[in-house]
Amino acid sequence: MKWIQTVQMAAVLLVVGCANPGIVQISPDTYMLMREDHAGIFGSLAKLKAGVIRDANSFAASQGKIAIPISTKERPVGSGPAQWASVEYQFRVVDEADAEAVRTSLVPRADVVIEETKDVNISIEAEVDSNVSGDLYSELIKLDDLRQRGLLTEEEFADQKTKPLEKH
Repeated sequence: MKWIQTVQMAAVLLVVGCANPGIVQISPDTYMLMREDHAGIFGSLAKLKAGVIRDANSFAASQGKIAIPISTKERPVGSGPAQWASVEYQFRVVDEADAEAVRTSLVPRADVVIEETKDVNISIEAEVDSNVSGDLYSELIKLDDLRQRGLLTEEEFADQKTKPLEKH
């Protein structure tokens, strides 16, 4: 009978030792929350992460503040024994009026912002040193490349290509 109680006590200590720690204070306003999902292949890393973030937000709300994320480390379920999915979440607890709280608000932003549109005409004149006989072919290739990139219009290209032709 005593042997069974010893095994039960060892099992309880093992489970308590493997339990997820609570919120740990790192500095006066910075905290960490780490969880492991012992459900193995039946667990969900996304659900685990969502739960950790929800608990961090609840902790901050209990103090009348909000949680600002600092970092998240995720580890998916491994392929060997005792390789559980885990999430480590570090966050700051600040007042809603804090500048950090405003900075982290999720506001939809455009990928590209065009502030002003202008038509620009670029005149590129090739300077050829009279002492160096330039390679006609390479000069025409360079001009054609500028035209293909949109840096020269068709008219500018036609005008510019006549200059090396006249020199040769």
